[in-house]
Amino acid sequence: MINQLNVADFSKAVEVIRTSFATVAQEFGLTEQNCPKYVAFSTTVERLQTNFEWGWLMYGFYFEEQLAGYIAISKEYGTDRNIYELHDVSVLPEYRHKGYGRQLLDFCKEKVKELGGIKINIGIIEENIVLKNWYASNGFVHTGTKLFEHLPFTVGFMEYIL
Repeated sequence: MINQLNVADFSKAVEVIRTSFATVAQEFGLTEQNCPKYVAFSTTVERLQTNFEWGWLMYGFYFEEQLAGYIAISKEYGTDRNIYELHDVSVLPEYRHKGYGRQLLDFCKEKVKELGGIKINIGIIEENIVLKNWYASNGFVHTGTKLFEHLPFTVGFMEYIL
């Protein structure tokens, strides 16, 4: 079951996000020292509250009343077009490979369509080939990469046209 989250859910959502992204941080050698702004280290209740105030729509995947996944969408900042972004797509490790991430993704595709969106963007760790292939298998197309001075990895960009 997927439900929209509110402020009361944020502390559980932080746990899901941090735990989910911790496995990626470990796989790619990311630490609080070499990448302090990485989502596994920087997500807090306050950050989610700020994002909520900015208009992010946040959703949780529940398995038997356990918050097992998280996803957020926001309208792309600084554009008049109906382009949206996905944020912090996460599923707890013990719930992976069961189709729950795909359910979250499909839910957000439909939600963006309902909102009049024409495209969904996401940024990922470019070197994460498994994740890049997963998004591609879900209809996303790779559109480019960018190196950011403050990140020890390349950011890959993908989009889904509605």
